[in-house]
Amino acid sequence: MIAKGGDIKRMMAELFGKATGYCKGKGGSMHIADFEIGMLGAIGIVGGGMPIAVGAGLSAWYTDSDRVSVCFFGDGAANEGSFHESLNLASTLALPVIFVCENNQYGEFTPAANAMNINDIADRAAGYGIPGQVADGTDALKMYRVTRAAVKRARGGGGPTLIEAKTHRRGSHAEGEEAFLGGQTYRDEAETAAAQAKDPLHLLHTYVSENDILPAERLETLDSEITRLVAEAVEAARSSPEPEIESLYEDLWV
Repeated sequence: MIAKGGDIKRMMAELFGKATGYCKGKGGSMHIADFEIGMLGAIGIVGGGMPIAVGAGLSAWYTDSDRVSVCFFGDGAANEGSFHESLNLASTLALPVIFVCENNQYGEFTPAANAMNINDIADRAAGYGIPGQVADGTDALKMYRVTRAAVKRARGGGGPTLIEAKTHRRGSHAEGEEAFLGGQTYRDEAETAAAQAKDPLHLLHTYVSENDILPAERLETLDSEITRLVAEAVEAARSSPEPEIESLYEDLWV
C-alpha cells in the first residue's frame, strides 16, 4: 500500500479496523485494497493473489495498456495449485505479469527444504517456457535491476517472468508464536542471527552512506520524518471511529 503511494493514515485505520480505513475497517491487514492506485488487494488465502494478478494482466493485454501486473507470494505458496495454474495461463497468453516469490526459507514453521525437492523455485519457470530469475532478496538495488528487466520484457510483449527473491524471515511467523508453540523452537540462534545481519534496510542504508549518495544528516532527517508520519498515522487510527453496526450489511455486493 505504501509503495503504491497510498495514504498512510487510511492504511493504519484499516489495520485498526476503523471506519476511516481503506475498506471501512472490514478488510484489515489481510484484505486491504485500493483499486484507484492499482493496489488490487492483499489476499488471506495462501497463493490466492496469483490468479488475480493474471486477471489484471489479461485486462492490461485486452485494453492494450502498458500496465504490468505484479504479485508477491512466499515459498509455501509456490507449492499451491494456484501457482502452477497461474504461471501456465500467463505463459500461454504471454500476459504482462511478474510473479515475485519471496523465498524466506519457511512456510509458517516448515523449512522450505522439507517441503520441496528443489533448491531454486525459479527453476520451475522452465516448465512453463518463461524466464526464472534468482535474485538476492536482501539487496534492494539488485531486486530493482532484475524487476526492471522483467517489466521491460512484459511491456514489450515477452510475457511473464518468475523472480525468486532469496531472503530470510527475520521475525516470527506470527506475533506471540512462542506461547502457542509451548516453548518449542524450529530455528537455531545462529540462523536467526545471520538473518538479522542481512537486514535489507540496513544494507541499503550502508550502501547509500558509503557511496555518498545522500549525506548522513539527510538520512537522519528522512528517518525522523518517516517515524513522525507513522506515529501520526497510529494516533489518527486510534482516535478514528469504529464502524457503525449497521454497516455490517453494506458493501456486500457490487
